[in-house]
Amino acid sequence: MNPTEAAELLGHAAAFDNRNPSAAAAVAWAAALEDVPLDADAKAAVALYYRTPPQNPNDRLWILPHHIRTLRTKIRSARLENFQYEPIADETVPEYLARLRGQTQAIASGRVAAPSGQLAPGKGEPPRELMAGLSDLGWQGNRTVDGDEAELLDTVRRSGPLGVECPACQAAIGKPCKTPGGTEKQPLGKPRANPHSARLRAASGEPETSAEDRAAEERRIRQMSARHLAREAEEIADAVIVDEEAAS
Repeated sequence: MNPTEAAELLGHAAAFDNRNPSAAAAVAWAAALEDVPLDADAKAAVALYYRTPPQNPNDRLWILPHHIRTLRTKIRSARLENFQYEPIADETVPEYLARLRGQTQAIASGRVAAPSGQLAPGKGEPPRELMAGLSDLGWQGNRTVDGDEAELLDTVRRSGPLGVECPACQAAIGKPCKTPGGTEKQPLGKPRANPHSARLRAASGEPETSAEDRAAEERRIRQMSARHLAREAEEIADAVIVDEEAAS
């Protein structure tokens, strides 16, 4: 949609809300709707917007570009509700995709009458040969999976540390990590605010450290803590000596 077409659409909206379209508004609307054509559906979106009363009767309806985009898509999608593909014999996968795209565009735009009635079972489905060809190209739209694979797919859909089982506390996928111990109300321990570091490493694909490496890391941390405490003790002792000298 260019500024001239946007100005025409704003003029159509003005018939409903009495706005005063300007050249600047036309440029702004054209920028927001650059990939939306000025067609009958765009104008029908304006009528559909003002046909629906606001939730609060005291509010004033004022259409914006995103309303045009959303409602125009809704209008076009409604025409495809009962669409069923009409295949031809011996068509190849590229021919099927091209014909499917052409049929959906023709019906969505209103150039071809939208189908009426419910789809009959098994109708509108492409031939098995086409489905096999699509599968060879990597398309998996109608593929079914068994229980084990469905569980795997569910795991893949999850992201972040909760997408893997925690190696530290054995928290299940999707469940937060637990603190050690527990109570009668929470026998498995309280949920941790942050996942265990082992779970973070597992989620990022980092290899898990061995028991020897973990023991060495714990020794290193204890040694660092001991040195830190020793330094603090020395600083306190030096401060006491300074205070005693100042008092004398």
